[in-house]
Parts: sequence; structure tokens; C-alpha cells
Amino acid sequence: MTNQYLALEEIQEKCNQLTNEYEVDEEKFYSIVEKWAEKDVQLEQKLLSSFTELLDVVSSEITNMEKHVGLAPTCRLGCSFCCYFPIIINEMEAKFMKQAIENFPAERKKAIRNHLIHYYDKYGDQISENNKLDFANDADFKLKYRKSLTPCPMLNTETNQCIAYEIRPIPCRTYMNYTNPTVCKTNLMPKETISFEFLYSEYMGALNEFLQFLYEEGDTGFVQYPDDLYKQDYLTNWMKDLINLS
Repeated sequence: MTNQYLALEEIQEKCNQLTNEYEVDEEKFYSIVEKWAEKDVQLEQKLLSSFTELLDVVSSEITNMEKHVGLAPTCRLGCSFCCYFPIIINEMEAKFMKQAIENFPAERKKAIRNHLIHYYDKYGDQISENNKLDFANDADFKLKYRKSLTPCPMLNTETNQCIAYEIRPIPCRTYMNYTNPTVCKTNLMPKETISFEFLYSEYMGALNEFLQFLYEEGDTGFVQYPDDLYKQDYLTNWMKDLINLS
């Protein structure tokens, strides 16, 4: 019986094929913000709809790339090993996530708040230690963070499912496994996994263009532009104030 999983060399070959043959459709990203800039709706809706639709475009682009070279992810529901990596986003992205959660139905917001109260009570010491890591200058910070086994604040560790899956940030969407899923179970930093995080540039470029347009119009809503673009931190720190959800 032949091995049903791709070997590292096969994955690398398909990635090289993508680099040589596939061109990301930037227009898909910019058409989203152009559409919402023209709509006659409240500013908050313009911002949140652009944010969520751009995230969907990132996911669809990954699917298109997989189809182009015949890749099939082996990640499955209930697999959460990647949810123990450090997730670093800027304050603008954090505000988008938090505002989207604020708009969730009351019962879901209550469940998220209760989850986070328990999370920060249980993992507070680990988070404090992880905050001592210099993610900007320490080349090994990711491995050091990974060794702490600190789950993402959005992970329900009983079900191994994300409690805010539809608004999960770019690092969560772009980290993929195409070989035997046991490599994630047996290695803190598996070399077989790959990332499509280069799509971040199109996603953030479109968002930035939209916010720049709003800034020139005189109102950027709940985003403090451009300051929020330049403040980066762990998702564990950005999400803590959600324990005050009403």
C-alpha cells in the first residue's frame, strides 16, 4: 500500500510550482473595500464587512492555490496543535476582531466572556512569561513560546475548536499541513507544514487603503488610524479586555 500522505520533498516541489505559476489576484482584495466604500451604510458596517470579506478572500485564494497544484490539507476538525503557536497582530486587526465579537448574539458573547475569564485565570502566569519574549528581535521566540504550551485565547481546549472561527486572523488561516497530521503531534515546530502568510500583504494593503480613504474623509470609526497599524502584540494580550463583554 502506497503512502497516502505527501513527503516533504513533494510539498516543497508543489510550493515551487506555485511560486513559478500562480499569481495572486490583487483585484479581488481591493474590489472588496471599493465596494464597501461606495455603499450607503453606517461606517461600522463598512469596516466590519470589509474586514470579514477580506478574510474570506484570503481563505479562497489558498483554496485556489491548492487546486492549482493538487494539494489537499490534512488538517481536520478537532486538530489544534497550531493553536499553541504565538499569534501576533496589530491593534487595528485586534479592534476589528473585538468589534465583530461585540456584534455576536448575546448568548455567544456571554459564552466567550465566560471562556476568557477562565482562560486568563488559568494561563495568566504563562502569558506573563511569554510577554518577556522579544518577538521583534529574538529569532527563537516562536519555539520558546511553543514550549510553554499556551493555547490561543480563542481555543476551546475541551472541543479543540475555535470559538471565533469566522474571524480568526491571518496566521490561523494560512498555516497548513499537507502530510501526515502526526507531524504536528510529535514536533513542536514541524518542518513539513507551510504558511501562506504572504497573502497578508494583499489583505492588509486593501485594509490600509480603505482606512487611508476614510482618514482623508475625516472619520475612521473605532480605528485610530494610522496609529493602530504600528502597534503589534500577542493575541493573548489584545483579547483580555473582552472579559468585560456585556
